[in-house]
Amino acid sequence: MLLKTDMQLNHSQNKFSNKKFPVTLILDHISGEANIGSIFRLSDAFHVEEIIFCGIEPNLNSNRLKKTSRSTHEYVDFRYLENSTAIVQQKKAEGYKITALEITQNSIPLQKLQLQTSEKIVLIAGHENFGISEEILDLCDQTVHIPMFGNNSSMNVAQSIGISLYEITKSLIP
Repeated sequence: MLLKTDMQLNHSQNKFSNKKFPVTLILDHISGEANIGSIFRLSDAFHVEEIIFCGIEPNLNSNRLKKTSRSTHEYVDFRYLENSTAIVQQKKAEGYKITALEITQNSIPLQKLQLQTSEKIVLIAGHENFGISEEILDLCDQTVHIPMFGNNSSMNVAQSIGISLYEITKSLIP
């Protein structure tokens, strides 16, 4: 008889720390309810400070959003602001490093992002079809992209945020 030595843990049994990271997400016109629900869930998993929705207010009554968020939309800090430019300027004045997640002529691979331990960062992601507006890109301190090796030139916004939060939080752990 084989003994099972690697048992799955439930939420109360895991050994993960409850560290909050100095990361704020600004979502520039993201509209997909499944994406928004997934972003809430990722924001909880990586314990970001706040999600700021800009341009398009999330429909928190959406069953699709509720299902994909697995109730994280009920306790992850978030707010809605119509004007993304103003909040980016405010966060910059507060000392946040403003980072766009977008493929551009000057973007650097995400893994080459240089962060200091506990550095405050804003990660901006854009609309599922149109990306981040030029006006917002012009306000950013840096632009990063996720290297891809297939034929497609884009990735699902929630998946790209998940990959980015992993890399960013990895850099911020002392």
